Amino acid sequence: MRKIGVIGSGMVGQVLASGFIKHGYDVMIGTSDVSKLNNWKLKEPNGKVSSMIDAADFGDVIILAVKGSVAEKVIQQISKNISGKIVIDTTNPISDAPPKNGVLQYFTAMNDSLMERLQKLVPDANFVKAWNSVGNAFMVNPNFPEGKPTMFICGNNGDARKEVTTILNQFGWEVCDAGMAEAAGSIEALCVLWCIPGFIRNEWQHAFKLMKI
Repeated sequence: MRKIGVIGSGMVGQVLASGFIKHGYDVMIGTSDVSKLNNWKLKEPNGKVSSMIDAADFGDVIILAVKGSVAEKVIQQISKNISGKIVIDTTNPISDAPPKNGVLQYFTAMNDSLMERLQKLVPDANFVKAWNSVGNAFMVNPNFPEGKPTMFICGNNGDARKEVTTILNQFGWEVCDAGMAEAAGSIEALCVLWCIPGFIRNEWQHAFKLMKI
């Protein structure tokens, strides 16, 4: 049983932590405020809660589920604890500015991405972008009439992408492997597209599907 260290105590971190427990993994959430997870612990008595450094040290695989604006700072704090590990990066570079006509504002440029910045901070960690382009309600075994939705992933280490693909398959997703980290900006942009129907029409019950012939 592989150990999962979830970094971040928000809804994405809690939902994914519960999903990993459901699928038989040993899970620890790392947070700067343990009291934020009191209700989660009541629902998941087998889950562990500790500091971010402890969770990063605990996990064989790390889930980064913090606000994009603090992701670089958090990664610097846990850099020594994630060396050589797979880090599934769920973050998006959302700025503090409000959406404009339903379009999220990012603090990265077109040819830049948050995941590439994180990878540069810890070159020997194996970052894989995933779970950034759908709402937390559908992250774990989503059930759509059209079948399994598609999760787009990327990262510089092929073996890490294969392992993340296996995890995503467990979680009810088909996977489109987009290759190296340079694809991260395009995948992060999918969050903008996913949110537009929500902001302009309050429609949040959807996911992406790659159609093939």
